[in-house]
Amino acid sequence: MLNLANKITLLRILMAPLVVILLYFEGPVTCILAALAFIFASITDWADGYIARRSNTVTSMGKFLDPLADKVLICSILIMFVKLAWAPAWVVIVIVCRELVVTGLRAIAIDEGIVLAADYLGKVKTVLQILAVVPLTLHYPLWGYDLHMVGLVLLYAAMLLAVGSGFNYCYNFYRRACAGQADETRL
Repeated sequence: MLNLANKITLLRILMAPLVVILLYFEGPVTCILAALAFIFASITDWADGYIARRSNTVTSMGKFLDPLADKVLICSILIMFVKLAWAPAWVVIVIVCRELVVTGLRAIAIDEGIVLAADYLGKVKTVLQILAVVPLTLHYPLWGYDLHMVGLVLLYAAMLLAVGSGFNYCYNFYRRACAGQADETRL
């Protein structure tokens, strides 16, 4: 059964196609609507976790769906930016590949009984991605400011953190997997 926090997480997944569709109909008004929808979806990322912890309804489903929802939302929008030529493809490829690798490592880790918790770099990367997506989504100059350039700078910073945190996840997985093998040989 879905609790409120999990329903909010599912809503975030459903917001991704809405933002992408709004971006597809390129224009100042649809870009503002897309940015507002993305901001709302980003707030649900905080809200679902807060509600789950506050109401003591943290579930395995929620632990699985929450990072998945984040990746679906961010990656689908970044891929749309490439289609619109609003972001360099190579930057988006690096970020999407990192997300796939970390998600794969987490799945393997779960099977091995290893917990790969979110690290500080990964959390900062997520914040930078959110901060990059908003001005990139707005795209058009607003009140005389080139928000697109601000978004690109933040996206490059997010990419660097994505690489750094990706290596960190790989290192932690390798270290814990080797420690687990060492423990098994002692039995």
